[in-house]
Amino acid sequence: MSAADLENAMLKYQHRSISNRQIQNELGTHQNVKVLATKETVYVFAPGKNWKLSLAELVTFLKAREFKFKVADLSKSFFIIATENAFDPSLVDYLGGIIKTGRVLSQIPLKTVEEAFFDGNEQALAETKAHLLSDYVLDELFATCATKCLFGVSLYSDSSRLLRFSKGMQRFVGSCFKDELASRGTRAKFMGFPKRRELPQLTHVEVLKKGLIEKGAEILFCLGREDVFISKTVAVHNPFEFQKRDVGRPVQRKIFSIPPRLAKIMVNLSMCLPGKVLLDPFCGVGTILQEALVNKARVIGMDKNHWCVEASRTNLHWLENEYDLKEAEYTIQLGDARDLTEKICKGTVDCIVTEPDLGPPLRHFPTESYAKEIIQKLKPLYCDFLEGAYKALAAKGNLVFTTPYIRARSGSFVTLELNEKAKAAGFTAVNPFGIENFTDNARMGELMRTSSFVDMEKRHKIGREINILQK
Repeated sequence: MSAADLENAMLKYQHRSISNRQIQNELGTHQNVKVLATKETVYVFAPGKNWKLSLAELVTFLKAREFKFKVADLSKSFFIIATENAFDPSLVDYLGGIIKTGRVLSQIPLKTVEEAFFDGNEQALAETKAHLLSDYVLDELFATCATKCLFGVSLYSDSSRLLRFSKGMQRFVGSCFKDELASRGTRAKFMGFPKRRELPQLTHVEVLKKGLIEKGAEILFCLGREDVFISKTVAVHNPFEFQKRDVGRPVQRKIFSIPPRLAKIMVNLSMCLPGKVLLDPFCGVGTILQEALVNKARVIGMDKNHWCVEASRTNLHWLENEYDLKEAEYTIQLGDARDLTEKICKGTVDCIVTEPDLGPPLRHFPTESYAKEIIQKLKPLYCDFLEGAYKALAAKGNLVFTTPYIRARSGSFVTLELNEKAKAAGFTAVNPFGIENFTDNARMGELMRTSSFVDMEKRHKIGREINILQK
């Protein structure tokens, strides 16, 4: 069946009148349909561009707070987390790598959806529609809607096979809800998006600006390995807050400053809990310190540059007032990260999160030989820093830091290899992915081989390799 034929079949079918009794009969006759009870705590998380880094942050964040959870399904575009503890929607505010969070309301076997949308199987279409329009799903999705409602549907899938039908699926799901709401006397508007958009997904900014969480709904239609998860968005990443803590703060240093989003991720990778002491010995203008302070850590900043020390103080004072952080604890001092214990007492720091020197700004992609020259000049600084960091950290303390990841003119990458030095200093490399937290083992081999995370876009000449060590 062609995509056009399938589209016509779906449009014809979705406008068939189905009563609520018929819907319940459909649910009763299709044994594969699973409707999740309200007491279940199953969530979907949509990551940013770097899905491995986002997953590492999320898993580490939950482990640090002793959540009992399992990663029940896993793809590059979404994670399904089953937990014994209900998540507060505000959790997304404490994460840097998660774009959307949704509560899973129901799920249906992927095979049924494939038969419905690939083959135009009428029985499978009936099962899919009946499942979407169950009382529980409708009541949970549109609890805040009375006489009128604005809602959207976003489809998530890694399957290239499914991409051909993704927009048709998204329209089918949206039309099902719109027609059902109209039959109940609710004027519903189904939110669209530009045709040029590759995937039928609303951005987190669109969800925020249209107020879909507070006074409407966004439905997440997530196609996993074996099941399709139907979820309601409960929280989205707010880029405007990160923007405020970046360009809205009093002092900025654009070329050398780490993005607040990445700083937040690194703080979480260090397992830094509220009340813990976090040190950034290359603090610059205080970006990492800001994100740790927002997460209610006690922070210590250090830099050998007088201007950076004053800039950090100014920015943290601004942050304290802007976010009303009445119990904020922070200290900024002048010092050299090559010898931390001159300023920091041994064994007194719970975690160190920092970005040392990544090398000079480059106007063009360097030759491989020049990239290696940059690395060799930086290596002594990193080696001295590792030794001091080990002494400053408390037992089992974590060190999260970046190293340069240089793209050479040839297309190859030149990196700073510190494994042997870190091991000699006493550190152990940390892999945040533990098999005990995963029920979907399809990607575990790939994840278990992950010893560091690269954050770099194609246009970048120098990226960041994020390393996680433990004392």
